[in-house]
Amino acid sequence: MSYNLFERAKPILNEIQQYGFEAYFVGGSVRDYLMNRAIHDIDITTSATPDEIESIFDKTIPVGKQHGTINVVFNHENYEITTFRAEDDYIDHRRPSEVYFVRDLYQDIQRRDFTINAIAMDINYKTYDYFDGEKDIRNKCIRTVGNAQARFEEDALRIIRGLRFQSQLDFQIHNETFKAMKSQISDIQYLSIERIVVELKKLMFGCNVAESFNNMKELGAFHFIPFFSAFEMSQIQIIEPIDFELWIAILLVQQRIDSSLNSLKISNQEKSMIQTYMKLIELLPRIHSKSTLITLVYDFNIMDIEKVLATSKTLELNGIEIAHPLIINEHSIKEVAKHLPIQQRKELAVNGGDILKHMNTQSGPWLKDVLRQIEIAIITKKIKNTQDEILKWVDANVKI
Repeated sequence: MSYNLFERAKPILNEIQQYGFEAYFVGGSVRDYLMNRAIHDIDITTSATPDEIESIFDKTIPVGKQHGTINVVFNHENYEITTFRAEDDYIDHRRPSEVYFVRDLYQDIQRRDFTINAIAMDINYKTYDYFDGEKDIRNKCIRTVGNAQARFEEDALRIIRGLRFQSQLDFQIHNETFKAMKSQISDIQYLSIERIVVELKKLMFGCNVAESFNNMKELGAFHFIPFFSAFEMSQIQIIEPIDFELWIAILLVQQRIDSSLNSLKISNQEKSMIQTYMKLIELLPRIHSKSTLITLVYDFNIMDIEKVLATSKTLELNGIEIAHPLIINEHSIKEVAKHLPIQQRKELAVNGGDILKHMNTQSGPWLKDVLRQIEIAIITKKIKNTQDEILKWVDANVKI
């Protein structure tokens, strides 16, 4: 599959070369290809300028033309093609003050972050490895291209990226590189939280997250990141890959600190997911009966429940009470879900209007509570989901 991605892109490199320019695959796709890892997209670098790329291909999108990147649409797929470039001094530890287009592959490669990402590959799968990236891949080593402190001074996000690669690839960080991370860690305060969160999401779900997360703490990285700076991060332990939202939920449940999720600048959907996980973490230990288990399964998505149950070791390690495994487990959840008479309120045989008409009264806050009681009565099989039985239950149980 990875091989096929390169094969499908070969005509693009061929076309560029026919016009007298150089073109190579580069970056993470080459690294992952050499490691026999799955590849989801590829990057192409070339000696052709953005204007020259636009003149070669019929359909292009100038996604980042000022920085040398043109999106080429070929066979209904998009390919990012970036001109060889050199960079002037960086400002704010985030971006270069100026970008220069160059014609030399080496000049382009030497500006990259880590040796494992600084390998180019031509159309015949021949690699151009000026900084021993292939050797570092074999040795499972994360090392900067050139002077480590200079690389992190240029862009402090590279510190978090290095830790993310450690987590994802199960590599070790070179000693000099780690020392430079430590000396420059305060510079991450100048980064946007959006850029940091993108890296943290990948880091937390990596196979070697335990070591990488401990390194984050050892470096003191969280002191310089909005939201996390309010927490005592030394108290949180992560031993297995975990969703970003579930990690945040565990942190909030453990420490009960009033730190707004808004400072993370994540989506409303992600905030809602965090709130859901928090509710589940708190509810699961309280499930002691069949009826409460049924209500839980009715109220929450099964996959969300299973995800929280799967992190029981992490929850225990962080001093959080977990669900009783004999009462709530994967089997019991699925059995309950299979036999639920209804899945949601709109499946009730009556609605609010039916109840108001039957009782000949006006609506009020009480109606929502009554509908909830009807739902519980039905899913616990105290009554059947028919209009006749529900209205009989209303007559017997609802007093206004």
